Amino acid sequence: MSRKRIVITGGAGFIGSAVVRQFIRETDNVVINVDALTYAGNPESLAEARDHPRHVFEQVDIRNRAELERVFRDNKPDAVMHLAAESHVDRSIEGPAVFVETNVAGTQNLLEASRAYWAEQDAEKRDNFRFHHVSTDEVYGDLDPDDPPFTEDTPYAPSSPYSASKAASDHLVRAWHRTYGLPVVLTNCSNNYGPYQFPEKLIPLMILNALEGKPLPVYGQGDNVRDWLYVEDHAYALRHVLEKGVDGRTYNIGGRSERTNLEVVRAVCATLDRAAPDSEGAYERLIQFVEDRPGHDRRYAIDDSRISDELSWQPRERFDTGLEKTVRWYLENQAWTERVRTGAYREWIETNYGHRGALI
Repeated sequence: MSRKRIVITGGAGFIGSAVVRQFIRETDNVVINVDALTYAGNPESLAEARDHPRHVFEQVDIRNRAELERVFRDNKPDAVMHLAAESHVDRSIEGPAVFVETNVAGTQNLLEASRAYWAEQDAEKRDNFRFHHVSTDEVYGDLDPDDPPFTEDTPYAPSSPYSASKAASDHLVRAWHRTYGLPVVLTNCSNNYGPYQFPEKLIPLMILNALEGKPLPVYGQGDNVRDWLYVEDHAYALRHVLEKGVDGRTYNIGGRSERTNLEVVRAVCATLDRAAPDSEGAYERLIQFVEDRPGHDRRYAIDDSRISDELSWQPRERFDTGLEKTVRWYLENQAWTERVRTGAYREWIETNYGHRGALI
């Protein structure tokens, strides 16, 4: 890809910051980072990219249409990568409204701002413009143990307020492509993990609780299955789709690493046993099964044949190597985790887990 100016929404979040860091480190592109800096957005996650001359930061909420239009006027982008979203299932169960406001209405605002800007460009720039919408495999619902993995043609059947809001945003993007001709690509990914992930998510929560000797809460019997994708692999795939993906097409991105939640937690414990042994004994002693969450999907699995065959992408990290890097990063960056674990975060942890019998 020749040098471009790329708007990345949610660029201070977990996945977005990985994309920003890669663009700055590995390309000549200019990144216009649009992030509202809510609880999960953290400028520290941008690391070496934050003060780089090719990184422009715009603290803007995608729910603010006028500010989005200003961002387009001021920065004249060649492409948009839309990652900004409320993304935690448990939070969506406790408070669904903000998921609809951000993931649905915010996406509609961004689509309209993009369309208005795109329509004003000359023919060459319109032809080369691209709106890349980043979504989740959770829009497909769940699978039985022996079902084949999700493909891009799997019917949508979202289970949670989060996945329903993402499904709605996917449909909006496709409608703006079909109705208005806006050039788009979509991606649906499996569970991400890696450095800089906010500690409400499973793997960082288990790492940090274990290091503090707190219970490791596992929903139900821990037999829910997810496919795990290392965040740097995902970021590379997103860049690949933006550059080479076919207009109007969807690409599923998976890590080829299905694991039950209990297997994941035990793998975290085993990695910590090697990297930071506890004098009290193996970390598995801290595992505590808690009341399951409502509507908990049984299994996700991704068939990534399309992106592999058409765009020659595949994950570089195995789950064990990616997990080793992740655990090492959290061990070496405990000051970062302490700064993001605010009072609001601790209050939410108590709200979500306290009534389930996990005293964390």
